[in-house]
Amino acid sequence: MGSSIEQHSLHIFFFPFLAYGHIIPTVDMAKLFAEKGVKATIITTPGNAPFISKAIGKAKTENEIQIQTINFSSAEVGLPDGLEITDSITNPYLIESFFIATSLLQEPLEQLLHKQRPNCVVADMFFPWATDSAAKFGIPRLVFHGTSLFSLCATTCMQLIDPNNDVSSDSESLTIPNLPGEIKIARTSLGSYGMGDRTSMIKLLREANESELRSHGVVVNTFYALEKDYADLYSKVLGRKAWHIGPLSLCNRDVEEKAHRGKEASVHEYECLKWLDTKKPNSVVYVCFGSTTLLSDSRLREIAIGLEASGQPFIWVVRKSKEDEVEWLPDGFERRMEGKGIIIRGWAPQVLILEHKATGAFVTHCGWNSTLESVTAGVPMITWPIYADQFFNEKLVTEVLKIGVPVGAKKWNGLEGDSVSWDAVEKAVKSIMTGEAAIVMRNSAKNLSKQARLAMEEGGSSDSDLIALIEELSSMTF
Repeated sequence: MGSSIEQHSLHIFFFPFLAYGHIIPTVDMAKLFAEKGVKATIITTPGNAPFISKAIGKAKTENEIQIQTINFSSAEVGLPDGLEITDSITNPYLIESFFIATSLLQEPLEQLLHKQRPNCVVADMFFPWATDSAAKFGIPRLVFHGTSLFSLCATTCMQLIDPNNDVSSDSESLTIPNLPGEIKIARTSLGSYGMGDRTSMIKLLREANESELRSHGVVVNTFYALEKDYADLYSKVLGRKAWHIGPLSLCNRDVEEKAHRGKEASVHEYECLKWLDTKKPNSVVYVCFGSTTLLSDSRLREIAIGLEASGQPFIWVVRKSKEDEVEWLPDGFERRMEGKGIIIRGWAPQVLILEHKATGAFVTHCGWNSTLESVTAGVPMITWPIYADQFFNEKLVTEVLKIGVPVGAKKWNGLEGDSVSWDAVEKAVKSIMTGEAAIVMRNSAKNLSKQARLAMEEGGSSDSDLIALIEELSSMTF
């Protein structure tokens, strides 16, 4: 992982958006910088501090990572008291209030900047005001999006489409202009990116884009070899300054660190791994839709029927508690699947499951953390995007990298996803687990996994980018 850069004590604030999918990679990033001798402080709210503290764990870094809390005004915008993370939102109508509440973090952040005067602020894209806040104190701001370069390029290129351009039907697909690979995308999957929609989300995305252009640059959780054409487009054509410093999850080297990256797992990691030990290599299908997706019961039933029909062993993570009724499962499903499949209600040690030799495919919502963790583990994917950048990430996986098969979800439908029939699930599982094409896909995935690890080693592309960024920030400061 490269030696630390001794000659300075650079101090960086890391300010993740209040969602597990943003916090987890930001903690990993803070660990990487701390390993290089940088003083890292993570800024968050009181409710999220214990989770972050546990995720930092016993990080073997030269400098201890600090946590500073600023208060979150949930009551002020009509949110339930103590709601400080998007993953706890079960009513979609509260999302807008949540974003308004995050904008109230600006003043307390500025007080911290004034008091501590860090040398740089790495702030999430969803805090567009952070560029101006940092500029008040002459501090450079770096943006962290938490998505792929492919997705960043696609969303930027989408802005070139004329909203008045007649696209005759909802299902008609568009070719994304100026994006290498002639990528076509269904109009129905564009949701808030759907050109011309005037929603508060569009306004936020526009503000994020403008503040990024005024920032010092962008740090991306990716590696150059994975998205070469899009890395070049982003920097050389779109003129953005970017450092590729991933896969960030690789900063967790031992089982304990990998197990404690997320929330407390609902199943003990050893129990899970012991079960996987009894299965043949590349035979198990791992199914997980991330921490924010709220799949409807009918969607869950289709997945259950499809998994059973496929005949493959599986580990399936669902956002249900033991107390929830099991009406969403076909009659007798758990009894029939005994020994064949495990349902984990809650949170799973995902990186450990993906890295296990028995895991042969990952049914994923294509959130970027999950996608990159699958790439890093060398596991091909069955793609079922739900919203936002996930539809772009699917295209990268299935059409550019060719390490996945789509299940056929084409519609951005809130947090509950497009409807997909059980036979589409069965077909996708069978096509990725058996036959010639599956072998080619698996070999490509294993090759990318090797490249991911090389990128993070001393002298690798991501390690070199990280050192270059630290040196640039140091030269600006000292």
